[in-house]
Amino acid sequence: MNMGKSVRLERIFNRNTGRSIIVPLDHGTTVGPIEGLVDLRSTVNKVAEGGANAVLMHKGLPRCSHRGHGRDVGLIIHLSASTTLSPFPNAKILVGTVEDGIKLGADAVSVHLNLGDESERDMLRDMGQVASKCAEWGMPLLAMVYARGPKVKSEWDPATVAHCARLAEELGADVIKVVYTGDPESFSRVTEGCCIPIVIAGGPRMESPRDIIQMAHDSVAAGGAGLSMGRNIFQAENPTRLVQALHAVVHMDYSVDQALALLEEPKL
Repeated sequence: MNMGKSVRLERIFNRNTGRSIIVPLDHGTTVGPIEGLVDLRSTVNKVAEGGANAVLMHKGLPRCSHRGHGRDVGLIIHLSASTTLSPFPNAKILVGTVEDGIKLGADAVSVHLNLGDESERDMLRDMGQVASKCAEWGMPLLAMVYARGPKVKSEWDPATVAHCARLAEELGADVIKVVYTGDPESFSRVTEGCCIPIVIAGGPRMESPRDIIQMAHDSVAAGGAGLSMGRNIFQAENPTRLVQALHAVVHMDYSVDQALALLEEPKL
């Protein structure tokens, strides 16, 4: 691997465990300034203090979220966008460049593909071009790949998720983000099909911290490399404490009950 990529990946992955907790904060482009994304400096501080390895955002947000103090956290600049106001919300388009990420001091960049969408060919072309540029600059590439389109029966189907992951690997991604398939046995088929780290998406808001921690625990047990979880973290009652519990599962191999016990300690 390119030396630059290796150095940058160590800023967003724990070098001892080879795993990561990434907190995406890019939702404002898609749905607006939702709860948890209004005071970005506060949110970044909370997840960083909990032990998150990186935050992910669009190129205009570091100026609103860089703290200049506190615990350090890696930065991933997201290059894809669409909105829920569009008649084609699954059609992602590039709104940034690898060079933007370099200028902002990013440790990685990310792109989003929705396989099965009518605009799939454009997103595939864009990812291929970004991957080539990342290789040129030594910039790690995280690919968020989901199956969303008229021919997709279930985006959580293990074979479909494995296809998403394998495509990202073959097009040059360094880290892959996919949905969790629901159980360790099926998710292990996803991780076995790739030789690069796979992190899971958090998905819609979950009912309880146990559900979040259980999913994190099971995905790691199946060979996953951690999490890329947004709303379930930054809209939690105590994001710092939840990240601490997830850190214990992802990086310290805590059981679900051991991690939950951290949430029951006196509040910070």
